Amino acid sequence: MRPFLLAFLSLILAAGARAQPAAFRVETFASGLENPWGAAVLPDGRMLVTERPGRLRLVGRDGRLSPPLAGVPQVEAAGQGGLLDIALAPDFARTRELYLCQAAQVPGGVLTRLVRARLSRDARALQRLRPILDATPPQANGRNHYGCRIAFGRDGALFLSTGERNETKLRAQRLSDLGGKVLRLGRNGAPLRDNPFAGRAGARAEIFTYGHRNPQGLAINPWTGSLWEAEFGPLGGDEINLLRPGRNYGWPVVTHGRDYDGTPIGEGASRPDMEEAIHVWLPSISPSGIAFYTGSAFPAWRGSLFVAALNPPGLVRLSTEGDRVTGEERLLTDGPRLRQVVQGPEGALYLLTDEAEGRILRLVPAR
Repeated sequence: MRPFLLAFLSLILAAGARAQPAAFRVETFASGLENPWGAAVLPDGRMLVTERPGRLRLVGRDGRLSPPLAGVPQVEAAGQGGLLDIALAPDFARTRELYLCQAAQVPGGVLTRLVRARLSRDARALQRLRPILDATPPQANGRNHYGCRIAFGRDGALFLSTGERNETKLRAQRLSDLGGKVLRLGRNGAPLRDNPFAGRAGARAEIFTYGHRNPQGLAINPWTGSLWEAEFGPLGGDEINLLRPGRNYGWPVVTHGRDYDGTPIGEGASRPDMEEAIHVWLPSISPSGIAFYTGSAFPAWRGSLFVAALNPPGLVRLSTEGDRVTGEERLLTDGPRLRQVVQGPEGALYLLTDEAEGRILRLVPAR
């Protein structure tokens, strides 16, 4: 594991950031992955990592990859689809239960699907695999904007993000449609009784928030318990949102971005009856996975939200105070496309590169 990059200070530190820059180095922790997308750290420090073409690998504490695990569901590996996120159940140490998010082919088209399974005792296979939610309706055309991140709230609720699938943007505004939403579910995939639209005629009870484009970041703020989301804008207008039950986050009625041909989308950047993002990027950085930092390896970063981005700057640190963003630091500005960031048990940060010859990079304190 030789370091390929030594970085001491970020190139940009926003004036509002309160933490001091931290010295770090970047190591290649693992290689040989094809478009890694999601990661979950096991209680023993090993890591389960999805590969978008449809494989699941166990990564040892030394960075060695296992053969592909058996029992992984068949996926629609086209466009932006495939085997996407993975998350451990809160009681994984006892139940070995985990959840996967994928693109799935069904009669009528393709959709975002949530799957529940158990990891075998020898960690070589998935067992008791069962699809528990399909983000209907399916879509015949297009293979983009699946969303597909999973997070667990303090109360054990499962949150799942879904994209609006790009072909019909107004799916995000339709309460009868599970596309372009963040859903709040029980462990069996059913809507929870206290969800904001439970019992409302014409609305899906699974919906927690709506008006989302392609939300690929979900994380619970460990200090406040709130749910934060990262969302791709079109040409500009990437967002960080603080999600509150039943709220409309605007897409495609309001956005800070424009269509890819430069034309306006919707009615403008804001509307009084729709929620404002708490942080916006213009131009786009293409934010994907996010993670709050709670470790001790980088004391100056404790309380920060890290954002993995597909475009430069690659990795972004947002300093926070409660449920506010107070500053931005840009890291790895010359690095590869990053799909996900997770914190290891020792306090290092692990980054999944979105590459055909994908890697897991590790950020550790500089010597």
